[in-house]
Amino acid sequence: MCFAAALGLVVSACSSGSSSPTAASTSTAGPSSSAGTSATGRTASPTAAQKVAMADGAVAADTDAAGVEWLCRPGQVPDPCDDSLTATIVPESGPTKIQRATDASHPAIDCFYVYPTVSAQPGALANLAIDPAETSVAQYQASRFSQECRVFAPIYPQLTLKAITTPADLTATDLAKAYEGVVAAWVDYLAHDNDGRGVVVIGHSQGAAMLIALLRQKVDGDAAVRRHLVSAIILGGNVTVPIGKNVGGSFQNIPACTSATDTGCVIAYSSFDQQPPANSLFGRPGAGVSGLIPGARPTAAGLQVLCVNPASPSGGVGPLTPYFPAAETSASLSANGASTAKITTPWVTEPGLYTGQCKYVDGASWLQVSGPVHPGDTRPVVMQTIGPTWGLHLVDVNIALGNLVSLVGREGVAYARRG
Repeated sequence: MCFAAALGLVVSACSSGSSSPTAASTSTAGPSSSAGTSATGRTASPTAAQKVAMADGAVAADTDAAGVEWLCRPGQVPDPCDDSLTATIVPESGPTKIQRATDASHPAIDCFYVYPTVSAQPGALANLAIDPAETSVAQYQASRFSQECRVFAPIYPQLTLKAITTPADLTATDLAKAYEGVVAAWVDYLAHDNDGRGVVVIGHSQGAAMLIALLRQKVDGDAAVRRHLVSAIILGGNVTVPIGKNVGGSFQNIPACTSATDTGCVIAYSSFDQQPPANSLFGRPGAGVSGLIPGARPTAAGLQVLCVNPASPSGGVGPLTPYFPAAETSASLSANGASTAKITTPWVTEPGLYTGQCKYVDGASWLQVSGPVHPGDTRPVVMQTIGPTWGLHLVDVNIALGNLVSLVGREGVAYARRG
């Protein structure tokens, strides 16, 4: 398997044939179901909505009665968001160590994850077939959150790599259809799975763009729904706020998170290892990925892209805790941050290698990733594999995945105390 660079507004995951770095979990614990349905709410005979989804490539076993196909959902087998979390710790010096982690047995909150552009299908919109790319990116970006939440991830008819790399062929109708797939899954989740629980929404790149529109249209103005928002982790999507402010722009009632125990707030950033250029696709309002946000967008005037440092939401410099999928034979993965040491676990983490700090200079906002922290540290560091306009977009999630999971855990506790 590999975690490879690709053209387009994308983190592209690919597989060498295995859909999982480890054997899929066989857990059958899931949401409650009524008589005549499976643990994931599927009826014995396909509904009309299921038949429509199946005609578009959906797998019957993963598609619920409303016609929503789930990539990840509690009780579903296989579930790429319920996977081995065992990692190799590669320190600055000394021997490696094995770190074991497990899914939460009874998490109090949920996570709703929307994946980035990964589909290499030939059309403008992906059908609902679960390809190895969707399985891989869910493992790489979402599975570690299972330590703190139940993870739900819908398959949606996303804009493909082909569509976003040929903008002349991209239509508003295609964008609307991709978004409608995400909305349908969100409505279905709230109706059948949420049961009044707190929820974290998580998205990257195109997934982040979809969530910006979803939050703006379905959550921001609805206090009853908004009270269930634990936080929104929206990475590489150009969330905007008025310059120097924590709320406004993309959302009127969902502010930036300013501490690890804030709830109902947004964590957003785009990562770079140097100042984004004037033509950057990320970190500048109205640029690049902003074009994938469905619906009307505010003018860029007076706005900046929001940056919240996951290692220090209140500001300043903080140590980043990366987690990368480990693949011994993948040179591209090593270039994206995994150690060249022999790794036999699904994950690798390199503590003490990077720091993060939000910066705002000349109209650009970004998470400055700096490393190595200590001179003489010979561990490889992340690089701009597809140029300065992209920065470290391909590793936005993984460069701080440990910090993000920890934040979700602390926010979940704060949410429960808030009542």
